[in-house]
Amino acid sequence: MGEHPSPGPAVAACAEAERIEELEPEAEERPPAAPEDFDPGSTGYISTCKFRSLLESQSSELDPHKREVLLALADSHADGQICYQDFVNLMSNKRSNSFRQAILQGNRRLCSKALLEEKGLNLSQRLIRHVAYETLPREIDRKWYYDSYTCCPPPWFMITVTLLEVAFFLYNGVSLGQFVLQVTHPRYLKNSLVYHPQLRAQAWRYLTYIFMHAGIEHLGLNVVLQLLVGVPLEMVHGATRIALVYVAGVVAGSLAVSVADMTAPVVGSSGGVYALVSAHLANIVMNWSGMKCQFKLLRMAVALICMSMEFGRAVWLRFHPSAYPPCPHPSFVAHLGGVAVGITLGVVILRNYEQRLQGQSLWWIFVAMYTVFVLFAVFWNIFAYTLLDLKLPPPP
Repeated sequence: MGEHPSPGPAVAACAEAERIEELEPEAEERPPAAPEDFDPGSTGYISTCKFRSLLESQSSELDPHKREVLLALADSHADGQICYQDFVNLMSNKRSNSFRQAILQGNRRLCSKALLEEKGLNLSQRLIRHVAYETLPREIDRKWYYDSYTCCPPPWFMITVTLLEVAFFLYNGVSLGQFVLQVTHPRYLKNSLVYHPQLRAQAWRYLTYIFMHAGIEHLGLNVVLQLLVGVPLEMVHGATRIALVYVAGVVAGSLAVSVADMTAPVVGSSGGVYALVSAHLANIVMNWSGMKCQFKLLRMAVALICMSMEFGRAVWLRFHPSAYPPCPHPSFVAHLGGVAVGITLGVVILRNYEQRLQGQSLWWIFVAMYTVFVLFAVFWNIFAYTLLDLKLPPPP
């Protein structure tokens, strides 16, 4: 799947074809075009006429659909000028916020056939196309992703986290001699990875609790959602963004338990999983008309059913008589913390495909909200238990 041969005239495949133009031999030392060649007055803009002439002179080297995207950019500028920096970004095969806005606001519709209509694709190309239609609402984004994806690097983050969770579960299952409802075993919560509010000073527990699951049914539902949703999202958005959403959901989960369910421990990766799934589902709902994935309503229903089953199991377990009183069974509040992260911070991260998040005002708003919550929860963990004179049950 790392190699990506050309399927047809409407979709590019070679890495060389994705480079729109090299105007200078010393491309590594100079920008793709000298300002004096296209902007002699140093105004910061170039004329659409010069832009079009460049495209026409290089038409044989451009992919048909990419050429139409560039022409759509030229048509969208009624004032006859294009920002020189946009021009540099395009010639460097980079996408900017202004590029996206120009395409979305342009009045010229792309006339090339949709990626979904391409024929003669091999198995890896069909998989990449399927992922594009599952996660991206705009045809321009889907084609751009299809052209540029090389599976290098692969979706390593979600696969690594999943393998570690399964490995820890199998190890605990063998050592405890119990695979179903491991959490009822007397030694289970003694593990140093589980988060306990009583042991909140041990900071690693805010993250490591994801490697401990209550039983095989708990692990199974989380792994299914993690792989079916998390891996395609990582293929599109990259490991950094997906790790950010996932880890933010995990931290929010343990901190939410410290605030809202202060006596209960926490296990499982549901905080991170629910952050990813809720962000993905929210994006589908917000971009319903643009999402062209097959059976999207059925897929949403299946995801919601799986999440509801897992959440219902967590609620039942929390109020089930504990095997080691007075310490209760693990809390379900971490699920809600993950959902809150997904529909706020996660939505912004997943919506802005290949965009610099630092330039998004909404991104900074949600980062500020998340930071305020984390700081509040940290101070709560430091002072609230003493001020409230709360007597926590000792860890098992």
